[in-house]
Amino acid sequence: MDDAEATWQSWLSGLAPQTRATAESLRTQFEALGAPDAPEWARSEIADDQPQLARFVLLRSLWRGAIDGWADQGALEQVPAARRLLDAGADRDDLVLLARTVAYEAVFTAVDELDAGADVNVSGVDAGWVVMESGEDGSPTGRRLSGLHEDLLTADPSGRDGADLWR
Repeated sequence: MDDAEATWQSWLSGLAPQTRATAESLRTQFEALGAPDAPEWARSEIADDQPQLARFVLLRSLWRGAIDGWADQGALEQVPAARRLLDAGADRDDLVLLARTVAYEAVFTAVDELDAGADVNVSGVDAGWVVMESGEDGSPTGRRLSGLHEDLLTADPSGRDGADLWR
């Protein structure tokens, strides 16, 4: 057993049986989703009462759809300007990299704005917003998904933390 696993087991041993079962279930879900440091995500959800599974699923979904979706066969070809560039001899890999990088920047800006929405003083208007976890029935749990922009890079399904976007 390595140090990380020993730390996890030690932490688990101090939990009530139901909480321990929840923590183990969360770890299993994070591992199935390919989360690096699944035990840490699960521990934070339990110990800090943070909706980490919802955060991870949202961020990973944004990567797979909005950012990495541009690498899918036919994605660029559906955009007339990209089609013209390809027809003119542009390198498809370079166009995919450009599209993914622009998409990353757009997603980052959007989640950063969502994160700032709870601070009504930022906009100067008495209106704000929050992103909140929902239960299985779709009703809000009351747990806010905050700091989304802070973990967007680490949610990269490739495990490279977006490093290939700036090559």
